[in-house]
Amino acid sequence: MNPSTAQARVIVDELVRNTVSHVVLCPGSRNAPLSLALSDAEAAGKLTLHVRIDERGAGFLALGIAARTGRPVALVCTSGTAAANFHPAVLEADRAGVPLIVLTADRPPELRAAGANQVIDQQHLYGGAVRYFDELAVAERRAGQNAYWRSQICRAWNAAYGEWRCGPVHLNVPFREPLVPDADDGGGGAAGGVAGGAEWYEPLDGRPRGARWTELPEYGALPSFVVPSARQGLVIACDAGVHAASEWAAEHGWPVLSETGGLGLGGDTAIPGGPWLLGVEEFLAEHKPEQVLCIGRPTVFRQVQRLLSDPAVEVLLVRPDSDWPAPAHNVRQVGQWFDAPTKPSDPEWLARWQCADAAAVEAVRDTLGREPWPSGLRVAQELVHGLPRDSLLVVGSSNPARDVALVGGRRPDVLVHRNRGVAGIDGTVSTAIGAACVHRGPSYALLGDLTFLHDSNGLLLGPAEDRPDLAIIVVNDDGGGIFSLLEQGAPEHRDGFERIFGTPHGADLAALCAAYGVPHRTADDLEQFRAALAPEPGLRVIEVRADRSRHRDLHAALREAVTAAVSR
Repeated sequence: MNPSTAQARVIVDELVRNTVSHVVLCPGSRNAPLSLALSDAEAAGKLTLHVRIDERGAGFLALGIAARTGRPVALVCTSGTAAANFHPAVLEADRAGVPLIVLTADRPPELRAAGANQVIDQQHLYGGAVRYFDELAVAERRAGQNAYWRSQICRAWNAAYGEWRCGPVHLNVPFREPLVPDADDGGGGAAGGVAGGAEWYEPLDGRPRGARWTELPEYGALPSFVVPSARQGLVIACDAGVHAASEWAAEHGWPVLSETGGLGLGGDTAIPGGPWLLGVEEFLAEHKPEQVLCIGRPTVFRQVQRLLSDPAVEVLLVRPDSDWPAPAHNVRQVGQWFDAPTKPSDPEWLARWQCADAAAVEAVRDTLGREPWPSGLRVAQELVHGLPRDSLLVVGSSNPARDVALVGGRRPDVLVHRNRGVAGIDGTVSTAIGAACVHRGPSYALLGDLTFLHDSNGLLLGPAEDRPDLAIIVVNDDGGGIFSLLEQGAPEHRDGFERIFGTPHGADLAALCAAYGVPHRTADDLEQFRAALAPEPGLRVIEVRADRSRHRDLHAALREAVTAAVSR
């Protein structure tokens, strides 16, 4: 057996022993030893392999799988710009706390020094975005390496999943030729020992009974706690913490609102209209909480940031990260979990929030009910109400992330995923496909047209790849509708707005989907849209063509209606 083959087989075997069950692979020549070892491992039933030709999309596919399963996913590519294209997904995984083990193949040092083809500097390629970086020594024909290779995989796994916070790690693996197994090495080690019957300089087996080479504690084994102490408190939940926050708030009588509105929000104390209420200055002036228990990292609404910046509000943050969000640098406590409050809650305080929430949700429903179909908010409203039970909903950044939170629909039975680590539109199609591949139930994604176009390569699936049951709803308003809600969209900045912010594209999404062999349908009216939401097998795209010219006016009308209803 040649050294590259031996090293790759040991790496894959130790990844499996460290609970890695999904690997995303991009084709290449220099990473051929890993590719062949991974293929053999899948054939032996040890892992699930996902193959993609676009490294940027592959990175987000791995991120979606890891975010949904909560377990590390390995991501493998060849050298050069292939490795650079993983960078956006690594950045998102860093800020979102998603465990990825990135394995980039490389030329050995002597070829880099000679200016070989497809060579870039892959040392610390992802900078401070990774929890751990190492370049493995080039495999050699000598004993003593099996323990080293296995130990380094355990170190990488521990940095990604077993230390203070989940996140990405990077192992750069230089391979010398030959890059494929020798003719007499036994054919790949898919069954039995790693060596596959071929002679090597030492046994290449791992620990007995499939154990890790080095046993390490898993993530979150010893959490620290924050302890609320206010009678008039408020819970703000973000992403993965919504269900746990709802249960805690219901038990202790605190109002709880979420950055995803009513999605995933349950319990008697849920306030699905919370994003609107925090924007009503008169209401908040009379209902300012003593403490805010913030679970996760809020990224969408400015009114949430303003509340957390208020010096009169004590902020308790639940986030397993030394880099915690603090808009005014005034966070009082940081912990990995939350304990029971030291004081009983004020029932009148909760009742006032519930009363205001009911008025706000009704005002939103009535206002949108008079809005002609379609608009982004109407689509989000129908989607939130029409999702089947136990659905997964992947929400794109920009308008979709806001729309689903603002329509007031309460769905505790829906699981939500958003790429809000760095809040980009990169790779969202691939993220949704990855998450849907491991979700047991119907899956949906709500994306804007620019987000969809930015990752249209995510639709490119080979004939041997899993095709999840995923409906991608694209609100196509021919450009960047989010900018009409921001300062750039004010009337005094209209000159040049369309070209540099609106960015109309005129793309034919039906033709694009046809090129990838993905079913496409257009929902021209409300009944067609409702019918299109029925669960179906496979991957499909539902396009809703909307007009963004009224977007700013509609949001203004909703704010006015909510303010009037809450002030009565």
